[in-house]
Amino acid sequence: MELTNEFTVGVPVEQAWAVLTDLERIAPCMPGAELQEVEGDEYRGIVKVKVGPITAQYKGAASFVEKDDAAHKAVIRAEGRDTRGQGNASATITATLEPAGDGTHVKVLTDLTVTGKVAQFGRGVMADVSAKLLDQFVQCLESNVLAGDGPAPAAETPPVETTAPSPGAVPSDGAASTPESGGARKIDSKPAEPVDLLGAAGSPVVKRVGPIVGVVVVLLWLLRRRKKKK
Repeated sequence: MELTNEFTVGVPVEQAWAVLTDLERIAPCMPGAELQEVEGDEYRGIVKVKVGPITAQYKGAASFVEKDDAAHKAVIRAEGRDTRGQGNASATITATLEPAGDGTHVKVLTDLTVTGKVAQFGRGVMADVSAKLLDQFVQCLESNVLAGDGPAPAAETPPVETTAPSPGAVPSDGAASTPESGGARKIDSKPAEPVDLLGAAGSPVVKRVGPIVGVVVVLLWLLRRRKKKK
């Protein structure tokens, strides 16, 4: 499904571009997201979502496919998989920035593919949810990051350094030896709270999905009773 969102921030386009393309800096403002490590141009972490009593956690990675500093256009590819194997999500996100008076207008196009429990909502509901989550992101961005006194990038844990073997050295097993890379940088991020999709979507979705959630709650309660009796 394709989703379109737009917002305006009160800083010049160059400043907005520098901030919005710094994924480590803005990660704390992304609802449900927790950045865990960075290796090269790949950013890895988890996204937590909640549907009634059910919480899903997607583990995946994102990287820049295109980053045009002159045109202020960025394309990001993100993929994640439910850690319980009950679905996955992938998205291609295209963001373009344009001057808007003293501020910057941002347009975000998202080509989203979702399977599993979250897919039950459909395009209309996902559009409403994405708009509300984006509002939360922009509010955090303006008050905490663009204001200059907000969350700095999460603390980093440097990669473990390795010592390269001396030239001509041969390992004891006779295999050829090559120097190891430093690996990924670990990010000490604050644990993210799951995004409440029912709360973000509002009453229309509660009416649609409410009976399903009610059945799930009753089934869980009955299963617990049976276990206690045993």
